[in-house]
Amino acid sequence: MLLQINTPVPKDLPLDLPLPEWLLVSLLVISFLLHIIFINLMVGGSIITLWAQIKGLKNKEYDVFAHEIAKTITVNKSIAVVMGVAPLLSINTLYTIYFYSANALTGFAWIMIIPLVTIAFLLTYLHKYTWSTFEHNRKLHIGIMGLAVAIFLFIPLIFLTNVNLMMFPEKWGTVKGFLSALMLPNVFPRYFEFLGACLAITGIFIVWYNGRKSYPIEEIYTNFTRNTIKKIGYSIATVGLSLQIIFGVIVLFTLPSKGISYAVIAVMTGAGLLLAYALWYSYKTVVSEGKFIDLHFKKITIAVLCFLFFYGGSRQMYRHNSLEKHQELVAAHTAEFQKLSKEAREQSLVLQQQEAATPKTDADLGKGVFNQYCAACHKKDVKLVGPPVTEMASIYQSNKADLQKWIKAPGKKRADAPQMPGFPQLSQTELEQLSEYILNIN
Repeated sequence: MLLQINTPVPKDLPLDLPLPEWLLVSLLVISFLLHIIFINLMVGGSIITLWAQIKGLKNKEYDVFAHEIAKTITVNKSIAVVMGVAPLLSINTLYTIYFYSANALTGFAWIMIIPLVTIAFLLTYLHKYTWSTFEHNRKLHIGIMGLAVAIFLFIPLIFLTNVNLMMFPEKWGTVKGFLSALMLPNVFPRYFEFLGACLAITGIFIVWYNGRKSYPIEEIYTNFTRNTIKKIGYSIATVGLSLQIIFGVIVLFTLPSKGISYAVIAVMTGAGLLLAYALWYSYKTVVSEGKFIDLHFKKITIAVLCFLFFYGGSRQMYRHNSLEKHQELVAAHTAEFQKLSKEAREQSLVLQQQEAATPKTDADLGKGVFNQYCAACHKKDVKLVGPPVTEMASIYQSNKADLQKWIKAPGKKRADAPQMPGFPQLSQTELEQLSEYILNIN
């Protein structure tokens, strides 16, 4: 009852889903996980490139490392965009009124996503293809990447704020734009957890990317070895996994209780344990001797991928729990609207049928002629352009023929009224109907 009183309950679109709901939910979870991996690589790669390029001002090897990572950002960005289509369509279909309501409430920030994405992508290409051009002006080159990173960090915050807001219809009445939605509980913990995931996934990617036998480390670096690069990757992953665990715990404790269930807690706890498992072996690799550098890579990778699957599932479970009661209210509201709409249509049809079955007099038919040709200048009992109809009726009460002659070819009688146009196009039948209506008006 409180939910119904305090929360907007709009009507849903009374359309069938294009696919079974369970299949759409599966597509949403799986496609989002694929999408978010490449978003992590895009954002994380940009952050690491900026960090390494700054270190490269003093150590040339880090500048080379930054260049190698920068080459991957545009590729991962393109894959992320392609992979983002399916989850966006799925969430639009499953949660139409929630997603678009949140879009409207976050307003200008949401509209700015497309231009911001465009600018960030162009900056990454500019950074990538001007490496040699800015060889002697590294600070300007770093500034280009710094601006791209700032935009990349802001865009996920808009998305996250929007997706968070759609789960809480009871807040829609209090939200006054993006900044207001940004202040809702759980937004910032989830955002910092996301940044941790970006670093963790990118760190693992660096280990794999530089560990390929076909990758010519010796030709690219002067002092860095393959193990050196892998150590850097594991160190980044360790930092990222640590952030994920810290902010993951905060997320769990700041989630509004309405979506929490034992199943959600169990899945999130399992996901957290997988992260802890990956963190332990990532840390062990960082502090171990070089010959053990590849010992735990598969364990870490599998644990992180399993975490993503469990985490994506838990988010969908929480979303379902959060919206379930509200969706029931919306369904009831929609059903009531459809019922009333059907009754109104049926009643209108009955009236039309009754009207069609009732014999029409000349006066009834004359009303239609009057509305078509006369109503612009004449009202029943009020002077408009010409005299009221009641006055016409009193003048021609016993003289229908003269009334018809006047309508067809009028003269000018009144100094305070313009000359009435003639209506020679009216048939005799229409004149009969119109004069009958005028002379019998009540």
